[in-house]
Amino acid sequence: MPHLPALTRHRTRSRAVGRETGATSLSLVALAIVGLTLLMAGGVGAQSQPVGEIRALLVPARSIESAQAVNRMVQAAAQAGFNTLLVEVRGRGQAYFRSGVEAMSPALGRAGDEFDPLAQTLVEAHEAGLRVHALVQVNLVAGTDGLPARRDHLIYQHPEWLMVPRDLAADLRTVDVRDPDYLGRLVRWTRQQRATVEGLYVSPLHQGMQTYLAALVSDLARQYELDGVHFDSVQYPTPDFDVSRGALALFKADVRGRVDADARAEADVLERIDPLAYPTLFPDEWNRFRQSRLTALVTRLRNVVRSIRPGTVVSASVTLGSERAQAEHLQDWRTWVSNGFLDAVAPVVGSRESTPALDAELSEIRALAGTLPVWAGIGTAARTTAQTALVVDTARRRGLDGLLLLSYDSLVSPPNTSDYLLTLARTVFTPGP
Repeated sequence: MPHLPALTRHRTRSRAVGRETGATSLSLVALAIVGLTLLMAGGVGAQSQPVGEIRALLVPARSIESAQAVNRMVQAAAQAGFNTLLVEVRGRGQAYFRSGVEAMSPALGRAGDEFDPLAQTLVEAHEAGLRVHALVQVNLVAGTDGLPARRDHLIYQHPEWLMVPRDLAADLRTVDVRDPDYLGRLVRWTRQQRATVEGLYVSPLHQGMQTYLAALVSDLARQYELDGVHFDSVQYPTPDFDVSRGALALFKADVRGRVDADARAEADVLERIDPLAYPTLFPDEWNRFRQSRLTALVTRLRNVVRSIRPGTVVSASVTLGSERAQAEHLQDWRTWVSNGFLDAVAPVVGSRESTPALDAELSEIRALAGTLPVWAGIGTAARTTAQTALVVDTARRRGLDGLLLLSYDSLVSPPNTSDYLLTLARTVFTPGP
């Protein structure tokens, strides 16, 4: 499970924020004192813990790159009282399991040809009484800090599936997608926008891409007896995506049958000088088109999992605040939850503090989800233990069904000490899972 919406994006940004401000701010000291006072009174963390609460730990792919790392992670999670692991098995367009569809991460090669991190995690976690959900990064397929070395990576094999921002619509209009300059321009632009765009994304508008992802998820579900499959980065990075040539052609074909002849004629004339003519003239239809294709992808992947393993929990990360989710990421999770397209949702609280605004947004998703389980995705890297406990308490008071702490690697790495994960868990969990 990074600016908010994706769990991965929270991990990236929380490391950048760090703990420096928490070490010097008097307001944070005061907050810690308040948190400690409430803890002593039984008011935070240990209070109102629902029976059957999901206590999940997000485990990034880099934390399962060796057998020893998997063993340490499972033991630490079990000792701390977690009952569920969300293990990233597809990250940056690379598989961290024995996939017959997508190339495995080169990092796994160092652990030996027989090593399967997901298989080992399942065996050891189930022996320890932990559930295992496989986390799949859906649309995000490459970061900005370096391109994949393997030439069989998705971004090289199918550059036509990559999302393109409005800023590059004109520049890339005449560049062949197979020309290295096409990918080069997209990468350079993305690196300049790294504060708001985490990397390269594939577009849900392309049926070929949807079919590829469905095959990948099918491969995963058939091979492993998973307790759940969790979809992360199911979104557009910003509302300025996707204006690739293929995406624009698909929208044009879709909308022309639903507007009158005069509107079509006007759009056709404008398109000769502006490749964005159709999205510009029909903005509401453009938004609905993109949202509906993303929703179609969610339902397709959900159906794949359920057809193979009917009892497997299918969940997804969502942007907190339904209006923000639609406006910023074209993520219509209201439709997802109201139609039962998922078995659970994880709104990404990230590094946000416990405030009336957060309380209201958690109340909103609790109300809209109805009986659907809701798990709060809570970032820990930029928080003290007391701050985390306050956010946990807010989530519980709003009636959320579980906690998803982000993430294992940040909890066990400097500046945290080796026992920080256990200390945090003892603060927010009662003993045992």
